[in-house]
Amino acid sequence: MRKSKGDNVMKTLTITKNNFDSEVMNSDKPVLIDFWAAWCGPCKMVSPVIDQIAEEVTNAKIGKVNVDEQPELASAFKVMSIPTLAVIKDGKVVASGVGVRSKEEILKMLEA
Repeated sequence: MRKSKGDNVMKTLTITKNNFDSEVMNSDKPVLIDFWAAWCGPCKMVSPVIDQIAEEVTNAKIGKVNVDEQPELASAFKVMSIPTLAVIKDGKVVASGVGVRSKEEILKMLEA
């Protein structure tokens, strides 16, 4: 389900340890999380795609975790390389992937 141009545009959420439970674990929708860092070249390639998806999808939340600012979350998800993408449904990781992904691949992850 995609939004039309006139709808309220959902922006990408900044996920931190402070809002993780409310935005991710207690979400009634699947949540796609992009684990990234400012110094990461591949992350810079994925970031605009993640932002685009956040503007288009209505059936999921899209969030980003800066691994340098949120090391506890990166550790909890065993993030070893970035970008790492994870889809959480009902408090469980149902899909994940490491590295640059196409928009189509990321959207497929949301269908998992």
